[in-house]
Amino acid sequence: MDYQVLRDIVEKQIAKFHSISENQWNEKLSEEKWSKKEILGHLCDSAFTNIRRFVVTQYKENENIVYDQNFWVKAQNYQNTPISNIINLWKYLNLQIVNVVENIPDELLENICDTTKSEKQSFTLRFIIDDYISHMNHHLKAINNDKI
Repeated sequence: MDYQVLRDIVEKQIAKFHSISENQWNEKLSEEKWSKKEILGHLCDSAFTNIRRFVVTQYKENENIVYDQNFWVKAQNYQNTPISNIINLWKYLNLQIVNVVENIPDELLENICDTTKSEKQSFTLRFIIDDYISHMNHHLKAINNDKI
């Protein structure tokens, strides 16, 4: 599979991230909302979880691989982490995802994984990869457009 699109997203975003001020990264519109920094941290957590899904689903189908996104963001303490660290983490996690997904044999893309917290739902590895990119783009739009 060619996931050059993901590599392109990473390269373009790195430049955009550097145009966002420290105050913009840290601003929280309310206590319940994530700052841009926390949104990017959430994308790192999503990458951690999805790397596991992309690897495990190749050799073991029907694994239930989920995470509590709010707990992860709080536990990782992204709000108090230097933004340069979070940007680098996001960059390298996503470059590793490109490496992983480009090496998945086509016949394994139909293997299934359960990504739900409650009622079991199975998705193909192909769907999970595409959904990961859509999810990332959704949050990057919020970071770039100042809509949190």
